[in-house]
Amino acid sequence: MSVWRVILAIIFPPLSVVDKGCGSFLITFLLFICGWVPGVIAALVILNNPER
Repeated sequence: MSVWRVILAIIFPPLSVVDKGCGSFLITFLLFICGWVPGVIAALVILNNPER
């Protein structure tokens, strides 16, 4: 997880997980629409997952 990805996850979470797959992008985007904080948390969790 790079510093630029973390900064991007804080500013606009869906854009930071766009290369992780369509499902990750959609989940993060929907949570971002519901609120900024859930979107940021989801993006950081997805970026911190070492399996992807």
